[in-house]
Amino acid sequence: MTMQGMGSGQGFWTLLSRDEQDTLSGLGMPRDYPPGATICLEGDPATHVYVLLAGWVKILSTTRDGHEIVLALRGDGDIVGETGGETTGRRNATIQAVGKVRALTVPYEKFSSFLDASQGADRAYRRVVTRKFNDADTLLRRRAVTTGAQRLAALLLDLAGRHGREVNGATYVVMPLSQEELASLAGTSRATITRAYGNWRKRGLIHTGQRRITILDLPGLQRIAG
Repeated sequence: MTMQGMGSGQGFWTLLSRDEQDTLSGLGMPRDYPPGATICLEGDPATHVYVLLAGWVKILSTTRDGHEIVLALRGDGDIVGETGGETTGRRNATIQAVGKVRALTVPYEKFSSFLDASQGADRAYRRVVTRKFNDADTLLRRRAVTTGAQRLAALLLDLAGRHGREVNGATYVVMPLSQEELASLAGTSRATITRAYGNWRKRGLIHTGQRRITILDLPGLQRIAG
């Protein structure tokens, strides 16, 4: 079970060998972004890909009526900004740093040549891109047959599985998104998020704090997610 934005398994960077990482590092330049920084804007020319070495980014799009929606959440090891160069040549979404972010920026043409020259890197890239498309397909299918609370539970489980820290049987998760952004990513409303949190707290499934969630009953949350 995966929600778009989290994915499952390893990120592109961690799938590369040490030699492949060194080669790719030589083709790009590491950059540090402060919290809230816009890394690239929807509609801009797609000139670079970004490999996330540390930190979180959110992938955003703006509707015609000006409403901002969260399409995905990416973290350590993920590659972002790669699809624009493959399709229209322009960014199809905005990438924004959630906290402090360190990313390797690689010109698109150099990145493409890197994949052509390395079978291992090309396999890793195809693996993560296929996974993203599968996650997106799974999300669309789940939205037709699940409730907002179920999708929220699945999203929290993805966060816990990828970036959670287990202590004394509980799983601590630093929450990189606001409730509004969580609602957008889970395809539900903020009111649903508030109700679900309240219900799950009463049942002893979770404990919530400022930008932090502790999952106290992982099997219970898994049953809700279905």
